[in-house]
Amino acid sequence: MATVTFKNDIVCNLAGTQINVGDKAPITTVVNCNPMLQNETVGGEGKVQMVIAVPSLDTGVCDAETRRFNQEAANLEGVEVVTVSMDLPFAAARWCGAAGIDNIKVCSDFRNKDFANAYGVLLADGPLAGITARAIFVIGKDGNVAYKQLVPEITSEPNYEEALNAAKEAAAK
Repeated sequence: MATVTFKNDIVCNLAGTQINVGDKAPITTVVNCNPMLQNETVGGEGKVQMVIAVPSLDTGVCDAETRRFNQEAANLEGVEVVTVSMDLPFAAARWCGAAGIDNIKVCSDFRNKDFANAYGVLLADGPLAGITARAIFVIGKDGNVAYKQLVPEITSEPNYEEALNAAKEAAAK
């Protein structure tokens, strides 16, 4: 079972199926906050997706990360960028409005945690049990995972450049 840490000393186990580079990306449904409550599909073939899992938009690291990817998404031609958290769509919509998020889709996995379980990023225990770990998946046009980054310390930011380069590479194929 994969793990991440919280504040460097609490180990949190991850539930669900561990998805790795080269695996077929599971097709799951999440709920968009704009348009409100619209189902969005993560995974599948025919387009490049960068899927960013964050614990909650209402934390400093998730806020900074989502704002950064929103800015960078404007330069990612041919890549659909989706951020997924367990935040309710109503709260996510308020946050997006205040943060000026308009280049990415911000979605919730609150209904049944399908995404978190299918991609192996659901925190199974610890003080944050029930939310997603911090992770990034790039899914190629062929529907396979072209890149995966599971951030080992949940309070740390991801390697932005590595993830963005992987998305650009996948879009160029």
